[in-house]
Amino acid sequence: MTLNLLIQSIPSKKAEPFKQWMAQVASQRLDQMQDPELSIDQAIADYKRLGYSDAWINQRIKSIEVRKELTDEWKRTGVKEGLEYASLTDIITREWSGFTTKQYKHYKGLKKENLRDNMTNLEIALNILAEASATEISKDRDPKGFNAQTQVAREGGSVAKAARKQLESKLGRSVITKDKASDYLLPEKDESQQEDK
Repeated sequence: MTLNLLIQSIPSKKAEPFKQWMAQVASQRLDQMQDPELSIDQAIADYKRLGYSDAWINQRIKSIEVRKELTDEWKRTGVKEGLEYASLTDIITREWSGFTTKQYKHYKGLKKENLRDNMTNLEIALNILAEASATEISKDRDPKGFNAQTQVAREGGSVAKAARKQLESKLGRSVITKDKASDYLLPEKDESQQEDK
């Protein structure tokens, strides 16, 4: 808010386009707060703009829903946001993939990028299975606090690990890959190519 007031106080015609842009962004954010579906629509539009396929986008949006349900369950059972959420996420991820989140990002050659935005369809599907399984196990057992949730996290991850191992035995290869979803993005066509069609 202070930055906005500072920018609004600049008496320059050159600052005017920036002021208008900030006002538009603020208006959009207020609209999204009134109608959260607009945030989902914006995420879909952003992923499309980046070149992700509709199938991948749908799966990624589903993974966000599953993750939210899991973190709601953690909150309900007394897990604290921040470090405890990160630790449980690492347990789940390590259990099904063999990597902590940090190791997985390193394996894929990521720096600050979001790991889930760089998972292949199979990796996202297995992560969804792990997190959804942990949620359901937690609802069934009603564990209290972080320590009790660590066992639930392992068990949820192990469900996806079993599915991964079974699939890999059929495929004869690992589904944990250095590939990133962005490796499969369609190259942008320049306007001259689009006009030829």
